[in-house]
Amino acid sequence: MNDDQTFDYVIVGAGTAGCVLARRLSARSRNRVLLLEAGGSDRRFWIRVPIGYGRTYNDPRVNWMYETEADPGLNGARSFWPRGKVLGGSGSINALVYVRGQPSDYDDWAACASPGWSWADVRPVFESLESHADGDTGTLRVTDMNPMAHPLCRTYIQTCEALGYRYTPDFNGGHTEGVGIYPVTTRGGLRVSTATAYLRPALARPNLALKLSAQVRQIDFEGRRASGVAYLWRGTLRRARAARAVILSAGSINSPQLLQLSGIADPALLSRFGIAVRHAATAVGRSLQDHLGINYVYRSRVPTLNNALYPLPGKIRAGIEYLLRRSGPLSMSVNQGGGFIRSSPERAAPDLQLYFNPASYTGTRTRTRRLMNPDPFPAFLLSFNSCRPTSRGYLAIRSADPDVAPAIFPNYLSTVRDLEDVLIGARLLRRLAATAPLAALVDSELQPGSALQSDAELLDDFRQRAGSVFHPVGTCAMGTDPLRAVVDARLRVHGVAALRVADASVFPSITSGNTNAPVTMVAERAAAMILEDEAAG
Repeated sequence: MNDDQTFDYVIVGAGTAGCVLARRLSARSRNRVLLLEAGGSDRRFWIRVPIGYGRTYNDPRVNWMYETEADPGLNGARSFWPRGKVLGGSGSINALVYVRGQPSDYDDWAACASPGWSWADVRPVFESLESHADGDTGTLRVTDMNPMAHPLCRTYIQTCEALGYRYTPDFNGGHTEGVGIYPVTTRGGLRVSTATAYLRPALARPNLALKLSAQVRQIDFEGRRASGVAYLWRGTLRRARAARAVILSAGSINSPQLLQLSGIADPALLSRFGIAVRHAATAVGRSLQDHLGINYVYRSRVPTLNNALYPLPGKIRAGIEYLLRRSGPLSMSVNQGGGFIRSSPERAAPDLQLYFNPASYTGTRTRTRRLMNPDPFPAFLLSFNSCRPTSRGYLAIRSADPDVAPAIFPNYLSTVRDLEDVLIGARLLRRLAATAPLAALVDSELQPGSALQSDAELLDDFRQRAGSVFHPVGTCAMGTDPLRAVVDARLRVHGVAALRVADASVFPSITSGNTNAPVTMVAERAAAMILEDEAAG
């Protein structure tokens, strides 16, 4: 085994959070920072082109390609869970939507688990990291897609307004509730991730080292203090020592997996695989949450994006437009419209997230989102998921071998509330499709089909067709109780020293919406906390 030099901080995972941490911690020139990433470079055409996520979601060269265990809530089906295995992590293969979530999400964090994480605490962090135009001081570019949205999106918005839902021009502005066009992380028609925005400009620093294709095998300890990591690189097992801290930013699957492999887990689990208990932590891998969504497909009486992107000449025109001007459908996320609404006035906050897609993909496997070729006829999608599902799952290693993926048990639809939300969302999509002006464009409902009407039929259809929206969180949840939480409010792992987690796994509850923006915020806060603690000695 070869030993590397000692660093102040060793960061495991160069995904959305890890890239932020590497930039911020290495900005202090005396800090020596090592960033380890199991995947390779993000310099790939289908990563840089926004519409390319339909391909990268199924590319094992950049994707861990996880699959859950058979889930009773989905009639025994397994769910496909793509996770980025590439520089930039899931932020390099996601659908680019940038939404902070609702203020109540973070007030719930502060009230239930983690003081200091209220909306008042995190809002300034969001505002400081975002850049909306040239000259802004924020690091991550967020683009307003309202001027570029497909014309059918306006029809969708007008229909929502007819049902009493407010139009909001900016989901991250003064009115986070309502319907509108999703902002995305692009600049000049190219994908922006924290790898491009944060990390790449910082790589010139002599105190920052990046190693790709470096898979961490375990965390090393001296007593109850994390002292570094062992990782496989170029066929050799190597060690990196961390003088100040090891920081896990490997995501909601790999961070808890690494803790379990390193002996920080439920002793009963560790004993099955002969792993010595470093610290008994039954919460590791628990509290797993995810958004579960479904598409309702409508054949259209007017042209949709299908008409532009299915024929070969249309593909060629879109490609030329993109290559010449970095514009057109290839420069956008597929889910252009959407919103956050209350299904009834009694709900304290938005409880449903909506999506409007001016294209359809009935010929593809919707669970795996293989979205490279739309249908050969005009159609569009209406979709929903519950903002704050109450079901909780878990994950656990199934071997002491780090190359064996953990077992993932989402436990979808295991609460009465989540089952109620399925029927509420399904009925709402039907109301939207039957309301003017959208109703005039609907030729027929292709999926699930108008023959399905009863609650039992709609629920069974949801179990058959629903899939992950790819937002797993919570498996290293933060909180004050070590029996129920993995990290404290400053993201330090309970029970050991010099070990932190900073990624989506620390969410004490899932946020309302896409999770890339909240993860970026968490990483910014984590870096600030680490530097504060460093300064305090």
